[in-house]
Amino acid sequence: MSADPFSDILKFTNAASLLTGGFSAGGAWAIRFPAPDKIKFFAVVKGSCWVSIGGEAEPIHFETGDVGLLTAKRSFVLASDPSVTPVDAMELFSGADRTTAQVGDGDDFAQIGGHVLLDPASGQLLAGVLPPWIHVAAASPQATAFRWLLDQLVEERAAVLPGAQLASAQLAQLLFIQILRAHLKTSGAMPAGWLRALADPRIAPALRLMHGDPARSWHLDELAKACAMSRTTFAFHFRSVAGAAPLTYLTEWRMRLAERALRDETTPVAVLARSLGYTSESAFSNAFKRVTGRSPKACRIAARASTPHVAAS
Repeated sequence: MSADPFSDILKFTNAASLLTGGFSAGGAWAIRFPAPDKIKFFAVVKGSCWVSIGGEAEPIHFETGDVGLLTAKRSFVLASDPSVTPVDAMELFSGADRTTAQVGDGDDFAQIGGHVLLDPASGQLLAGVLPPWIHVAAASPQATAFRWLLDQLVEERAAVLPGAQLASAQLAQLLFIQILRAHLKTSGAMPAGWLRALADPRIAPALRLMHGDPARSWHLDELAKACAMSRTTFAFHFRSVAGAAPLTYLTEWRMRLAERALRDETTPVAVLARSLGYTSESAFSNAFKRVTGRSPKACRIAARASTPHVAAS
């Protein structure tokens, strides 16, 4: 394991970003997009527009370089003016493999967009802690990195270069990571949980230790010392930020790793237990059932039922 909890969780959820299309527009225009079934992101690369999201009271003005991330299943409208009657995006983009469109003369505005795929089983770990909507303005200090990424994405889409599809996917992945970083730096009081914990520099050393070696029998004193706090202060602060006691967090992370291994691998339960720091299979099984509500065997059987090619041990 790495000592980078944020990367661990992105890899654990199999978060993968894909650039799926874009459009240009000119004159008076408005497009209504259906509620997405995946996390949706889009960026303005030319001009400006108004963004109206279902459930939000007021439209939001987007300038060139602004980026939005929509995690809620809400329809939304992009428009030159909120008063313009929108056309349906499904009709505008209808046609086999059509990923681009033009409204009007296309001279005033350009947008690119895509979505983020998450693992059906583990993806909720990330999707469940993100707010319904994230807006990163081009004028914010965190947006500096976006400018280069957006320029490169536009260039990859415009030029027919070898490897353009893979390059666009990698750039879109970086864009998603930068959006999340900006959210961690600028969001207000997030609810207690792992995402808020990652944004707290005071407990970051403890998180890095636990993620770097989850099988180790960490003691509260060691973790507190790494964070330059007393045992009592560290335990109180960690629980208030992460929503769980330090060693409870460690156990829950171990069980998430175990769930993935039981689903994706054929490692015997006894071997998996030792790899996660448990001296016996029964101790591991008890901890697993306490955290997940089912036994390791039941978890593996369920995984085998959904993916018949994976054999259970």
